[in-house]
Amino acid sequence: MRCLRKPPSWISGVLGVAVLTVLFADRAPSAEETKEMAAAAPAAAASNAADALVERGRYVALAANCASCHTRPGGAAYAGGVAFETPLGTIYSTNITSSPERGIGKWTAQDLRRALHEGIAAGGYRLFPAFPYTSFTQMTDEDVDALYAYMRTVPADEYQPPDNDFVFKQRWAMTLWNALFFEPARFEPDPKQTPEWNRGAYLVGALGHCGACHTPRNRFMAEMTDKAYQGGTLREYVTADKVRDWAAVNLTSSADGLKTWSVDDLTKYLHKGFSLRGGTWGPMNEVVGNSTSKLTLEDARAMATYIKSLPPKSPPEGAQTQAPVTAEQAALGEGIYHDRCEKCHGASGRGGMFSGPPLAGSAIVQSADPDSLINAILYGATPPKGMTLGAWETMKPLADVLSDTEIANVANYVRGSWGNAAPPVDAARVAKQR
Repeated sequence: MRCLRKPPSWISGVLGVAVLTVLFADRAPSAEETKEMAAAAPAAAASNAADALVERGRYVALAANCASCHTRPGGAAYAGGVAFETPLGTIYSTNITSSPERGIGKWTAQDLRRALHEGIAAGGYRLFPAFPYTSFTQMTDEDVDALYAYMRTVPADEYQPPDNDFVFKQRWAMTLWNALFFEPARFEPDPKQTPEWNRGAYLVGALGHCGACHTPRNRFMAEMTDKAYQGGTLREYVTADKVRDWAAVNLTSSADGLKTWSVDDLTKYLHKGFSLRGGTWGPMNEVVGNSTSKLTLEDARAMATYIKSLPPKSPPEGAQTQAPVTAEQAALGEGIYHDRCEKCHGASGRGGMFSGPPLAGSAIVQSADPDSLINAILYGATPPKGMTLGAWETMKPLADVLSDTEIANVANYVRGSWGNAAPPVDAARVAKQR
């Protein structure tokens, strides 16, 4: 007769649990057990609530794109040290990790609220609007509290950013600047608009602070609110070690703005970095790569819905009054375009699904400020790491291939063809960007 093997120990365990379950299935918990469960419930609920608050704060930080401004290349997350080149000098982002000495680890929730809503840091010193408190002032108290909860979970880092240039050490001047150009205010939904539109207005105007780049500034570096989203200028990297001027496009639906974009086009661009109207590159790589691509599809669409509702307006720059490129000027660049650009962008300038983005009706091509277009020709256009622009090839730099005059000529060709009507570019402007 064959002997049976001893059953595995886990089978015995299962049988034991089954027997106990049968024996005690009808037994009510004791008073002591009930007391313990009741005591544990609030703690569990509080823990869940705290986790939810931190998660909400993490999402707020993504929507506000905190990482791009406060994380230098190769540095710890949120440890600061990112350099911002301005006409007044260089200012460096601060360490906002939980370090008590180098970061904001000693800040209270009220300290953070005051910084975001009023531009005043813990200790009472004034912040510069390179930190866009002029937009963050619209943030809800709930989002500020959530952001504070999240920032307290960010690992401490002891990095000390470099000192700001001289002008940005004169914080006393911000008292006067704020009196002239800043008024704290929370976001107020428009009851005449849909919830989606209002969500988009909040994301674009408050958390996303899109106006910080896309609104022109006056001589005192304050946003010209009456010309909101009509296009601005900024200083950013064109290569790893070279900073040049860029033109942030007109976001309104004017002919030199986003007229040809649909809500779907813009939603795809914000969420995926690519639509058939254009792909992300340049300074927008950090915005899309670190922020909008990480938002929900619903929030990306809300942003697109709001942006597409902006009434058509043209930039206020004096260059806008210049005569557009003439046929003679455009003709000088036609041969270069045929040899260097037509393969991807097409003879009609319409691009193609498998070739390249359209240049006809492009906001970058038609901008009164040609710097971003010049940068694309000089330095190429590369998407963020990990993203692709559909089937389009990455645009290669032509700085070592074309002269300043040739780049000006081909820029004039695309700025004066297919219905585009932008002012001409000269070789001196190209040389400034080179």
